[in-house]
Amino acid sequence: MPIPEEVTGEEIDKDVRQELQSLPKTLADDVARNLVMVARLIDEDPEGAYAYSRIALRLASRVAAVREAAGFAAYASQKYSEALAEFRAARRMTGNVDLWPVMADCERGLGRPEKALDMAGAPEVNKLDKAGQVEMRLVAAGARRDMGQLDAAIVTLQSPELASYSVQPWTARLRYAYADALLAVGREAEAREWFAKAVEADRDGSTDASDRLAELDGVEFTDALDDSGDGDAKDEDKTETRAESHAAAPSDAAEAEAGHQAEAEDEADEG
Repeated sequence: MPIPEEVTGEEIDKDVRQELQSLPKTLADDVARNLVMVARLIDEDPEGAYAYSRIALRLASRVAAVREAAGFAAYASQKYSEALAEFRAARRMTGNVDLWPVMADCERGLGRPEKALDMAGAPEVNKLDKAGQVEMRLVAAGARRDMGQLDAAIVTLQSPELASYSVQPWTARLRYAYADALLAVGREAEAREWFAKAVEADRDGSTDASDRLAELDGVEFTDALDDSGDGDAKDEDKTETRAESHAAAPSDAAEAEAGHQAEAEDEADEG
């Protein structure tokens, strides 16, 4: 696949670049350039990112950073069975537990929320940093909702991190998930309060909390290009932001079916 000339490979994280030093320089540069394209495209064009990740994987499958990037590209493309296999491979290579929450979320995507909950109670969670533990809590709450346990999902999200006035990178998404869980059980007034708190914490537009809040408040947007030609019409063109992370609620029936067929092989791999 073509790569723009301005992409040199030097743009990647220095730790990844260090991992690639085990490769011949020309090969390392090729892998690095493909990884840069994965990072550039993964949010806006997941399938494109996936294609570049497959090239990097073909060139350097024994590099943990490449397996991890391939996992995230597959995850973004809702190829959960493939993503889980790549994350497991990366974890075997490094012994690192950082991927535990997204691995659990892959189990959700494969239609196995019970397994995600088992992972949420595993000893590995205690080895996660604070951000990882919050991600695991989001995944566990999502698994509860997958199973129809809406009240349990609310309880799962109730935590010191949720109650804290300190704004951390995960705060907006945690508050958003809590608001959405409240709304799911009809607690609309409380949901509105927490969507508003999510808006306050959402400094980089990682959620669509402002849209959800406007919807609850009955705010309507009219089209600036209305046929009436009214110059005072409000602009309806709203940018839809990404409301989920690794803890998003994945669902892909075909992928789930494939995951069930591959489950025995994956678990044998993990062993």
